[in-house]
Amino acid sequence: MTGYGSAVLVTVAEAKGSSPREAGVRMIVRPDGGFSGTIGGGTLEWIALAEAQALMSGGSRPEFKRIEKALGPDLGQCCGGWVAVTLERYGANDLSYVHELAEAERLGPLTTISVQGAGRPVREIVRGDESIAGMIKGSFARLADGRVVERFAMSTTPLYLFGAGHVGRSLALALAPLPFRVTWVDPRPNAFPPHIPSNAAVMNDIEPAKLIAQAPDGAFIAIMTHSHALDLDIAAAALKAERFPYVGLIGSETKRARFESTLAKLGLDATEVARLICPIGLIHIKDKSPAAIAASIAAQLLIARDDPEALRHSPPYQVAGDGRRHG
Repeated sequence: MTGYGSAVLVTVAEAKGSSPREAGVRMIVRPDGGFSGTIGGGTLEWIALAEAQALMSGGSRPEFKRIEKALGPDLGQCCGGWVAVTLERYGANDLSYVHELAEAERLGPLTTISVQGAGRPVREIVRGDESIAGMIKGSFARLADGRVVERFAMSTTPLYLFGAGHVGRSLALALAPLPFRVTWVDPRPNAFPPHIPSNAAVMNDIEPAKLIAQAPDGAFIAIMTHSHALDLDIAAAALKAERFPYVGLIGSETKRARFESTLAKLGLDATEVARLICPIGLIHIKDKSPAAIAASIAAQLLIARDDPEALRHSPPYQVAGDGRRHG
């Protein structure tokens, strides 16, 4: 089983101490040496790539291999951790099995359960059993009875991005490889670039603020339109809804102060207004170029995704002068 149609699935099955990545991360290795995904880079990944190539080199090769490494003594790395990596070889004969899993994954995050022994695990798709699906917080968990529960496909956070100006375009690109499902809104004709990231859907709705009612609970809202009046309408609708853990607005401290006053006149109380993140992004990054601002916003969105309360303890709008996010 070599050449076209072969692949090796590499998985971090266990990780203890300081390791490059957590249990459950994967990469796919192809016969031509190409691969997608990463288990952390460095010497560990280099060894895994070499082992994967060996499994696809022809002859009587096993379908499954497990390697264990202490990162310090075995690999000469400063990390003090220990990892176990599994390698599963698949070929043309496995096409129907892989196709079934791939089709299920296209519908969204996929949960499987398997018994991991000496050979390659056979994964069964978990359907309708929330008790099993609920046992896993990340993408990999080993149960007390030895079975392994895994989740495939990235769990994404819905994000409504209002505005397709310079920063909006840069932010859409910055979010392309990240775990966000973007609804990108701008009412202006020809506002969007010719190439749209695969995780984004564009909308030319003439009343963007009304889309807030369609956003699912828990969605993130990022506001950076061409119009302060439109920004205000969207921010007011998002804050009034009290359904969104992140409502960010591009602008300076002066803009924030004016919006606070106007939002109060519109009937929002101080607690609702205090949830507005403005200036948007991480204040420690001073560069005002669109790409740098987008990077700082993307980083802030990742923080909010991991721990929404983290932003409450360190409000990003407490800056000197007139701020650095001008809209």
